[in-house]
Amino acid sequence: MELKVLDLSFFYNSVKALEEVSLEVRGGEVLGIIGPNGSGKTTLLKCMNRKLNPKMGVVLIEGKNILGMSRKEIAKNIGFVPQLSSISFPFTVFDIVLMGRYSHTKGFRREREEDLSITQKCLELTGIKHLSKRFITEISGGEYQKVIIARALAQEPKVLLLDEPTLHLDMNHQIEILDLVKNLAQRKRLVVAMVLHDLNLAARYSDKILILKKGKIFASGLPEEVLNMKNIEEVYGIEVEISRSNKNGFLNIIPISARKKL
Repeated sequence: MELKVLDLSFFYNSVKALEEVSLEVRGGEVLGIIGPNGSGKTTLLKCMNRKLNPKMGVVLIEGKNILGMSRKEIAKNIGFVPQLSSISFPFTVFDIVLMGRYSHTKGFRREREEDLSITQKCLELTGIKHLSKRFITEISGGEYQKVIIARALAQEPKVLLLDEPTLHLDMNHQIEILDLVKNLAQRKRLVVAMVLHDLNLAARYSDKILILKKGKIFASGLPEEVLNMKNIEEVYGIEVEISRSNKNGFLNIIPISARKKL
C-alpha cells in the first residue's frame, strides 16, 4: 500500500496556498506534517482527500489518481479526521461510528450484519466499546475524538488523514490518541498522515516528518534529520534546545526565545 502526492499546487482564488508539494507514505508509516500557522498543512490534507481540487499535481493511492474516483470510492480508500468536528444531535456513539459504513451501502438500503459487526470491531479497536450506547453529546473530548477516529476506521480505509487530532486535549488524552493512531498504523498497515503543532509529539510518533513553510516543502525526512535547531529557527523564528530522553530516547525540543519575526 502506498500514497503518493506529486507536484501538488493549490490556490485560494489568486493566493497560492501550496506549491509543488510531493510526498510518499507506505502502509504502516506515520507522516507528521508540521509548520507555522498558514503554511498550508490543512489545505494539503484536504487536497489529499479531494475536499479541495488542486490546481496542479496528482494524489495517487496504489497508483490510482483520486481525481478519477467517486466520492464513495474515495471514502472507501481514505478516512479523514477533521480538525474540528461538531455533532449536536444526540446520536449514540454506536450510530456515529456506523455512519462510517455509508460508502459501503447501496442507496437507502438498511445496514447489513457485516456493517454492524465492523462497527463493533472499530469500537473495540479504539477502546470505546463501553460507550456504544452513550449519546455523543454526553462524552468527554478525548472520548469524542476516539469516536471520530472509529467512524473513519469503519470506512475500512487504506489511508487515514488526521488534522490536529490532539487539539484541545489534555496531555493524557494526547498521548492516548497518538498511541492509538500509531498502533493502528502498524497493526492494520494503514498509511497515516497527520498534522501536528507540538514538535515533541511529532518527533515521537512520526516515522517521517514533512515541514511546510509558506506552502512549500522546507524539509522532509526522518525526525532526527529535519527537527534540528537551524530548521526550527528558520521556520518558526524561535531558538530551541534539543536533547534526547535518557529513559526512552525521544527527542525533547525546548523553546528558549523568539529570535525574529517571520
